[in-house]
Amino acid sequence: MQIFPGRNTSDASQSRGPTFTGQVWADPIMPATDGVMINNVFFPPDARTHWHTHGQGQILQVLAGQGWICVKGQKAQVIRPGDTIWIPADEVHWHGAAADSYLLHTATSLGGTNWLDEVSSDQFQDATS
Repeated sequence: MQIFPGRNTSDASQSRGPTFTGQVWADPIMPATDGVMINNVFFPPDARTHWHTHGQGQILQVLAGQGWICVKGQKAQVIRPGDTIWIPADEVHWHGAAADSYLLHTATSLGGTNWLDEVSSDQFQDATS
């Protein structure tokens, strides 16, 4: 058993980089442990992940705001506070904030993450219109 203490108030949130569009921030809840990683992730309006997959899947729990989740080849679906989303292993997807709202979710990633291409503005508009 391991206990991971809550966020130290002196620790800065982590700016997420080249696998996100927009200025996305994360606070680790549990560092990568036995192939599982848990983060609170904050997306400002229009920010989103790139296309990606997870080796054993991912669970998203929406805490605040409103956003989108999109599986490759499908229209994006709205996600809101209280929603829990299961993304199966190796399903190509992206998620992020709506154009007029921020999004805060807890992401539990199982297995490694395989980052793919950026979600273009045209892909984002097509999926969310």
